[in-house]
Amino acid sequence: MTRVAAIDCGTNSIRLLVADANPETGELVDLDRRMTIVRLGQGVDRTGRLAPEALERTFAACREYAAVIKEHGAERLRFVATSASRDAENRDEFVRGVLDILGVEPEVISGDQEAEFSFTGATKELKGRDDLTKPYLVVDIGGGSTEFVVGTEHVGAARSVDVGCVRMTERHLLSEAGVSDPPTPDQIAAMRADIEAALDLAERTVPLREAHTLVGLAGSVTTVSAIAQELPEYDSARIHHSRVSRDRVREITEWLLHSTHAERAAIPSMHPGRVDVIGAGALVLLAIMERIGAEEVVVSEHDILDGIGWSLA
Repeated sequence: MTRVAAIDCGTNSIRLLVADANPETGELVDLDRRMTIVRLGQGVDRTGRLAPEALERTFAACREYAAVIKEHGAERLRFVATSASRDAENRDEFVRGVLDILGVEPEVISGDQEAEFSFTGATKELKGRDDLTKPYLVVDIGGGSTEFVVGTEHVGAARSVDVGCVRMTERHLLSEAGVSDPPTPDQIAAMRADIEAALDLAERTVPLREAHTLVGLAGSVTTVSAIAQELPEYDSARIHHSRVSRDRVREITEWLLHSTHAERAAIPSMHPGRVDVIGAGALVLLAIMERIGAEEVVVSEHDILDGIGWSLA
């Protein structure tokens, strides 16, 4: 067993996994798994820079995670940063802050690397499942980007495109008063057109329609599952490997895009940091399912974070 600590810092959230990895059995046993909404990508699509308040929120979470890692005595640590920090002009400031707090330099990985980690994390425990037909299409809907990976035992093709729940919200749903509440039909149509263009781009290199099983990752997808199940609170165990039909995803997406902030915030399984961006994230998922004709999505709580953990083992 090797005790590992993996940190995934995305556009909307930063997450920590401390686990014992056993390469011989393929087991990754969680000791601590947590997530903090820090919105590191706040305004990046518009300004090209990481906002000072976003950096401070992220560094505060890093200090909390440093204490957890020390408490568990992790032998190896890897910090991976994704979409927002790839795009930012002042990413050196982010790198220095993380290094000072955690003692490791964040790896600002490419979209292809991100896709590799996501595929490994999501599919490693699906081996031997007779009810899921290969190849898989693993879709990781993040805050700033979405990763598409098609593969069987290993990655066959991967592509990252710049559509995510935060980026789409900031690009299409913002007004002078803040996030449109609810969005107008024109705003929704423009966002959908942007997503469809990104799917066209993804299909140039990834055979999306050849996949037999769609596996969905990250907070937008898991929150849609929680809503579909009408959970009284967010329950990872019930969400992990749940299945949501395309019709149910469409129904939930329509409701989210026509609801008010207060109505979305009242959903018991909704994280406060997702209230403003969940409509955009759900629309990305729906557009993917309609594009490839997927009747359902298999929802996974294991994703890039688990892939990072396995890379240390």
